[in-house]
Amino acid sequence: MTAPDSTAPESSGPAAARPRATPADLFARLRSLGVAVTTHEHEAVFTVEESRHLRGLLPGWHSKNLFLRNKKGQEWLVVCEEERRVDLKALGELLGAGRLSFGSPDRLMEALGVTPGSVTPFALINDDARRVTIVLDSEMVRHGTLHFHPLINTMTTAIEPAGLLGFIASCGHEPHIVDLDSVTLPAEPAPVTLPAEDVPAGG
Repeated sequence: MTAPDSTAPESSGPAAARPRATPADLFARLRSLGVAVTTHEHEAVFTVEESRHLRGLLPGWHSKNLFLRNKKGQEWLVVCEEERRVDLKALGELLGAGRLSFGSPDRLMEALGVTPGSVTPFALINDDARRVTIVLDSEMVRHGTLHFHPLINTMTTAIEPAGLLGFIASCGHEPHIVDLDSVTLPAEPAPVTLPAEDVPAGG
């Protein structure tokens, strides 16, 4: 399941008023490439937490997708495993991008034609200008089934790694496949719930 990416408020001008691909357009492109996919419809989900209840229905590798920019206005789409906590400072150094921050919803729409909550590598179908650099977690290419939103967050599409790479190439992009272990922060500790007898009394 593609998890959405928080975007910080930012003024990047109005989104371009050009036609954006629909899920039907995306599926037609995949069929033309001979890429087999399966798609599951569900209620709208906006976060990794909201999408976890779908895991039993959708076995495989699930992602979060970070739409990022640097001070020069260059843009990246970083596709990583959903539980990774990425250090943006270290990631910027790894990519040679300098300081990275989240792109705004307007910038996201202008570049990739999707809204927060629906960020996905499939959105490269809208990047005719090839302004976004795509970065893939090297872990993903070792998995048999990958899950991403097909441009909207009321569906999730399963695709094999080879199929995804073929689709990205058809969009005129060459993905950077990167080991992100060096820029991954430790997992946050799970909250501890004390047994009732151990909870301090108030007063």
